Order: sequence, then structure tokens, then C-alpha cells
Amino acid sequence: MPKEIFMPKLSSTMEEGTFLQWFVEEGEEIEIGDPLFEIMTDKINIEVEAYEEGVLLKQLAEPDDTIPVNGVVGYIGEPGEAIPTQGETHSNEGANATHEEDLHEEDDEAPAEKQDINNVDKADVNEHGHVRATPAARRVARERELNLFLIEGSGPNGRIQEADVEQAPSTGHAVTSSKKEEGEASFEPTSVKATPLAAKIANASDLDLQTVEGTGANGKVRKQDVEKSIHQTSEEVSATTKSSTTKLSGIRKITADRMLESATTIPHVTLTIDVNMTEIVTLRKKLLPIVEEATGARLSYNELFLYAVAKTLPKHLSLNATLENNTITTYENVHLGMAVSVEDQLLVPVIKDAASKTVTELVLEAKQIQQQAKANKLSPDTLKGGTFTVSNLGMYGIRSFTPIINKPQTAILGVGGLREELQLQNGQPIAVPYTTLSLSFDHRAVNGAPAAAFCQSLKRTLEEPYTLFL
Repeated sequence: MPKEIFMPKLSSTMEEGTFLQWFVEEGEEIEIGDPLFEIMTDKINIEVEAYEEGVLLKQLAEPDDTIPVNGVVGYIGEPGEAIPTQGETHSNEGANATHEEDLHEEDDEAPAEKQDINNVDKADVNEHGHVRATPAARRVARERELNLFLIEGSGPNGRIQEADVEQAPSTGHAVTSSKKEEGEASFEPTSVKATPLAAKIANASDLDLQTVEGTGANGKVRKQDVEKSIHQTSEEVSATTKSSTTKLSGIRKITADRMLESATTIPHVTLTIDVNMTEIVTLRKKLLPIVEEATGARLSYNELFLYAVAKTLPKHLSLNATLENNTITTYENVHLGMAVSVEDQLLVPVIKDAASKTVTELVLEAKQIQQQAKANKLSPDTLKGGTFTVSNLGMYGIRSFTPIINKPQTAILGVGGLREELQLQNGQPIAVPYTTLSLSFDHRAVNGAPAAAFCQSLKRTLEEPYTLFL
């Protein structure tokens, strides 16, 4: 009997996952422990291994599908076993998958007719945009090269049966002569093969599919071919106006959703303070060879900022806190989030118990986290449990900015770049290195005075860094 493959629950807080890719094709044999598919949750990618042996009977999940925990992504079983009819979609009762597309491309080799699909009698389409049809009906449709979207179903809830496909005309939709006489539109079949979604997009854009070069099997026109053609046409119409569109999906969508939630639900207040970096610059020069000899890694300014923040926060616990369900929780241990940018991803891995670490220990862990982030090897636990976050844009020459709080934390520190300012010393102008720190805090949990006191304390620590070693 076929067995369902579920979206796994990989953490206590996980509610859904974004499906990325399959590692096996339908019909391939699978052994226990084989990599089966890849998902993304909490901004990291995770390979899911097979927990049963057999043959992959059906792939239900497609790239960028958002699927709830315990939602069905496919079926595994013995060769030739039939899967349940409800397996045509991602969902079972109580486990519905949310799709990023309103309509997914079908794998059936169905010819597309240039017509308004929305204005003809068509098959019943489920909430996810898939035609409801039996496997036998799909097989016959492939053999006859019929478009399931244009066939009326006689089964329960409009489901297409095998007989419906066998009785359908070659165009996939019957147009009687009487209707033609009444002036209703008739549709001529074309030799163009296209997915239903490609045909629908082309229809909406008034694009002739015969002008589109298909990149699918046997020249089949796919969604991306239509979109490319539409984009090229737009460029020809307006050569001076160039633009591109990218749908939010995957990590980018998760990041966008969390940023929006934080920015719209947290009353942000941002304080900025200038810091004389003369002593830190001198200290770094002295520590560079020592740290490199001990760790093999080069000490950066960012790690000195992390170290200073970790040592300062225990004196200002209202900033080392979270706010959830109208409850403020302060923490004695500093679990320091470190914002890391990897291509189009923004990750915030956490250095646990940062205040208890030495400079060399912190350097080693920070470097390791950065390497894991770039290699997409961060574990889910590394991205959880932060109590305060540091975001450094100094390497881009940014002077100051307004960082968005990493919810449910109550504060985040933005670090700007080093710059030189002229000051008089003994009547002579000298260049002094400065940086600007920007502290955003949740005004529901922290008042202005405690936040300002933390800024002053951190400024003092950075301007007199030798106190860190007392």
C-alpha cells in the first residue's frame, strides 16, 4: 500500500516549510537514508532523508510551494501501486498546502488553444489551481494531446473521468454550429504545444503562442517562455524604459514577511551616538598577531564590536530581552545575534553565551558561523534563541542607519563605518577615527533613558577598551 511522504516538523516552532527540490524522480528506487528532497525553514535549507524504502510513486510538491507541517508532498510504495485519488493535490484533511502560484503548470503534453480559458465551459479547478481529474483521464488526455482545462467533468465535484476525455473533441471543447450562427466565438486548434498556465498567461497578455519559442520537451511552451516573450515585447515597445519583476519567494519572502511584521507591530525608536575609535584601532593592531597565532584567523573590527557588546549587555538587562505575548523576559546570559548577508539572504545566527567567551573564542565562533552561512550549512538551532542582535554595515561606508528589530528581541545595534574627523590637539589639527552606533529599541519594553544609558556605557567601553580585560 502506498505511503504518504509528509512535510516533517523539524523544530517545536515550525509550522510550515518551503519546498525547494526533489533529489529523486518518479519511478526511482529509494533506500532508507537516501536524500529525498530539500526544504527551507527558518531561513535555512535542510535535506530530508527517506524513512521508508520503495519507489517514488508521485511527486506532489513543486519548488517554492509552502507546505504546512504534516502536509503530503508525495507518495512512496511498490512499483505499479496506485496512489489515492486525493493525492492529486498537496493536501489531505487538516493539512492544506499554500501555493505561491495561483495556477501550476501541468506535466501533461496538452496543446494550447489561443482563447480565453476563463470564458468557456471548463473542468472544475480546485483551490490550488489544479484540474480535478482521475489518473486514467490524465493518461488518455496525454495520449490524445487534449487540454484538461477545456473538458467538462461528469464526476463528483466536476472531476474529469476517463469517459469525459474519450468523448471530448480534438479541440478539448465542443462548439456547436448553432452557437456559431449566433455569433459566439469558435476556437480553432493550433499545432502549438503549451502548458495550461503558459496558455493562460499568453491569453491574458494577448500573446500569440505561435510566436513563442518553447524550451520544454518537444518544443513545448512553458510559463517562463511566455514571460520571456512578454518581457522582450515590452522592451521593444519601450526601449528607454527597462524593468524587471521578481516574485517574492523562499528566503526572500520569509525575510520580507518578518521585516514587515517587525516594522509594523513594534514601536521602533533609534538613538545614535558617535564613538572615538582611537583606542580600538590601537588595540586591534596589537591583538592582530596574537589572535592570528592563537586561532589562525584575522581579528576584525566586527568581532571587537561583538565582544564589547557582549561584555556591556549584562549591566543593561532591559536591552538583553524579548517581548512575547505582552510578557517581557530579561536574560542573564547574552545570546548574541550576528547579522550575516549571503547573496540575497539575510541570516542572524546566534553566538550563545557570548559574554563568557574570550576574544579568541569569540573570533573562532564568529568566523565559523560566517563560513557555515556562506556554505548554507547553518543548523536550525544556530538561528534561534538570540537575545540581542548586532548588524554591521561599516564595510559599505554607511555612517548610520535604522536597523529593524529582530522580533521578539527588544533591541538591535547598527554599526557604521570608520571615518576620520579633524580635531584640535595642542593647537594642531589631527585626524581622529570615529564611528557611529545606531541603537533601535522597542519602546514598549524599553524607555529612552535606559536605552541611552546602554549607548553611553558601550561608548565608554569602546573608547576605553582595556577595561574589558579587567
